[in-house]
Formats: sequence, structure tokens, C-alpha cells
Amino acid sequence: MDIFGKSRASKSFLELIALALLAVVAAPGQVATKTWTLQHTPDGQPDIEGYWSNVTITPLERPAELAGKEFYTEQELAEMEKQAEKPRSAEEIAGTIAHYDFHQYGLDRTQTKHGLNLRTSLIVDPADGKIPPLTPEARKRAAERAEERKKMGAYDGPESRNLGERCIVMAHEGPPMLAPAYNANLQIQQGLGYVAILHEEIHDTRIIPLDGQPHLGPKIRQYLGDSRGRWEGNTLVVDTTNFNDKTNFHGSGENLHVIERFTRVDAETILYEFTVEDPTTWSQPWRAELPMTKIKGPIYEFACHEGNFDMVNNLSAARAKEKADEEAAKKHVK
Repeated sequence: MDIFGKSRASKSFLELIALALLAVVAAPGQVATKTWTLQHTPDGQPDIEGYWSNVTITPLERPAELAGKEFYTEQELAEMEKQAEKPRSAEEIAGTIAHYDFHQYGLDRTQTKHGLNLRTSLIVDPADGKIPPLTPEARKRAAERAEERKKMGAYDGPESRNLGERCIVMAHEGPPMLAPAYNANLQIQQGLGYVAILHEEIHDTRIIPLDGQPHLGPKIRQYLGDSRGRWEGNTLVVDTTNFNDKTNFHGSGENLHVIERFTRVDAETILYEFTVEDPTTWSQPWRAELPMTKIKGPIYEFACHEGNFDMVNNLSAARAKEKADEEAAKKHVK
């Protein structure tokens, strides 16, 4: 059964053979693969269905030491791949302290199949591979957010914890879609007049209508925005507006506007491109691209931390610490 609740026929024998081939995006920074023919769904849409991973070892922004260098050589890329296979600590992977080894449990993204990319950054515009500077308004908004979090206290209540920790939505679910530290898998399903994108982490399915209907009214705001799709030749173009101000993609506000492009370039690869703009956040729009690689399904349930038990434990531990601090303060006064 698929996302739309109906059975799908098995993939063609030709595609099953193609899955065994090395898939590399035929675009700047990529290397062309063998001859391949794009398949179509029964209703005539270019076929982008399947299970995909957007894992990449390419950073979003170009590292300072690579300033002015847009592409790696093939030899440099091979060395990057070799380095990526080495186990990393939890701090390196997730930027936080963890009580288990990500690599040991298969959660390290370097163990996941990913597309080869000669680019030194996912950002292709601006040419320096960097996110454009924040506007004065965005800097002020960021300072206000930081002050609000400080006043609220880290563990005063569930509202003070981020959306991902509360199992509401993860920023990488997008749009735009960027790989998390692990479980960076998604399923694309096509139906008559719609495309659906299911993310393994955290659990959301984005339903994208293709019938030309307008966006929601400006007063309706959503965590993942309001997406509308259309086909331009063999490329699915998805236009998303109506974000709320809580998703906060690299400092963005509710005026975030995202345009995504999905182009199936061979049996195992979709070229995923996105352009983001928000005149209240960045000095100019910026664009990035990365290959999404076909993987074997299915995708299993990502239960987050079921029932938010971690949230209860975090908050109760904070209350216990506060009580202990109060008792210690009383003893000190005596």
C-alpha cells in the first residue's frame, strides 16, 4: 500500500537493473551516468516515486578554507568520501552530548548511501557559497528570540523546548529539505493531481496539490507552509508560502518563500534544488542544490520519544534541581 492508500505495481525490470548502477547527477559538479530513459506514471507525470535519501557529506555553506573553490577534483572527492567513512563522536554528528554511539547503532549519516557531489557547498548562489547577510530586522528578531528564551528558562515548561524536542516538527523537513543527523530518508508518492512527501524523521507527510489552486489566505500560517506544485517539463516545481514564525529556517520569519525543483536525472538520482527568499531576513535570495539518492524501502515508523516521556523527565528533573537548590540556599542562610 502507498501513501494514498492503494496498491502499486512493481517497478519495471529495466529500472531494477538500473538501480544497480552508480548514480551521479548530470549537472555542474556531478558526472553523467549511462543512458537512461525517464519513466512516467499512468497519468503521465514524470516518475519520481520511491524511497530516497538526501544525505550528503557536502556542507550547506562553503568552508572558509575553501573560499573561491567551487568544486573538488575527483581525487579530492575520493579522499572526502574516505574521511567520511570514519566513525565520529556524538558531538561531531549532532552537536550535542549523547549517551550512545551513533555509529555503533547505524545512525551515523556516513553509513548511509548518498549521491556523489563535486561541489564544495550546497549553496550555488551567491557564488561564495555562503548564506547572505541577515537584514537589520532579522538581527533584531534573532536577539528578541534569544532574550525570550532566556527569560523563559531552559526547562521552565514545554514551551521553552524546541519544536524538534517536542516532537512537533523538525526543521530539516522543510521546505526546504535538508538531511538530519540520521534517519534522513523520505518517500515520494504520486497520485492523480497530487504528490506526497513522507519524512522518516520526524513523521510528517507533505501533500502537494498540482491542480493550480491558489495558496491559502494570508492569515493561515503553518509549520511547513502551504505548498503548491506544477510540472515544468520533467521538473516538479513546488512553491511554498504561508509559514508561521516558529519554523525559523536559518533565522527566517513568516515571510519565507521557498521554491523547490525535483528533476529525475537517472534511475537512482533526483536533483533537488531550492531557492529561498525573505526580504525581512536576508539581503538577497539564495539557492542550493543536492542529489537525492534512491534507497531500498520501506520506511519504518519514527516514534520520536513516545508520549514525550523525555519531556516529562526533563521538566521533573528541573523541578527537583530547583527544590534541591532552594534547600541548599536555606541551609546556607542558617
